[in-house]
Amino acid sequence: MSTVFKQQKSKRDKAEGIVAKSTEDTPVFRNKQRVLLLSSRGITSRHRHLLTDLGDLLPHTKKDAKLDSKSKLHIINELAELNNCNNCIFFEVRKRQDLYMWLSKTPNGPSVKFHIQNVHTMEELKMTGNCLKGSRHILSFDKNFESSPHWLLMKELFTQVFGIPKTARRIKPFVDHVLSFSIVDNRVWFRNYQITEKPLEHRSVTDTTDLTLVEIGPRFVMNPIRVFDGSFGGQTAFENPEFVSPNVARSNIRNAKAGRYKSRMDAIAKKDEKLKEAEMPEDPLSETNVFA
Repeated sequence: MSTVFKQQKSKRDKAEGIVAKSTEDTPVFRNKQRVLLLSSRGITSRHRHLLTDLGDLLPHTKKDAKLDSKSKLHIINELAELNNCNNCIFFEVRKRQDLYMWLSKTPNGPSVKFHIQNVHTMEELKMTGNCLKGSRHILSFDKNFESSPHWLLMKELFTQVFGIPKTARRIKPFVDHVLSFSIVDNRVWFRNYQITEKPLEHRSVTDTTDLTLVEIGPRFVMNPIRVFDGSFGGQTAFENPEFVSPNVARSNIRNAKAGRYKSRMDAIAKKDEKLKEAEMPEDPLSETNVFA
């Protein structure tokens, strides 16, 4: 019926002399970002809950099964193409404790690899904030993202991955929360806040707005490792010189504990040696020798 209505309307417009504007001269930009969300084998329960929270926050994502291979990450580009996605969030877990997150523009790149720290999920935090599931959000970026080229690249990647298009099927027509990205100590801090009204008892005369922010969760910290010019590989465009691998950090902790143990054993050995040196020689006129 809609096609018949459009045909009749165009015929009536032509009869009345109404000429429609050509859409070829003014092309309309349509945001068609779709994100593939998946993880590797060996993911822990906390990391799985974080993946679920991100899927709830981003209604334009498509989930896929766990990836078996950790060395052939280029397979993800094919999976994204099969799922009709042009972005990807991949959780790579090492040794069942270290979480790395890949953000990539498939299939040509660029891509960024982060080390995720200080993970706290929604259920774990139990914040008072709340938002509608499937609603759109506002992206808030720190001004430090304008300081260097690699931060600008990450800002653009965050915008395309976490920005929800208007035409997504599962979204609700509401904007009721904010995703905040802040740079502190060369790390990106992720927070999620609800936009709500201030209670009447907390409002003052000098307030210019009645809105306030209440944290919802999840929260985590992204430590950038490398920026690649390709998708899940390629030449290194940026490498973080301050990044310390979790394996190296754990090795340093073990070496420090071993050093304390060694110093304690050396102190005990020195004490035994002093006690031996302080012993007096046996007296030949002692009772044990005279009356033996």
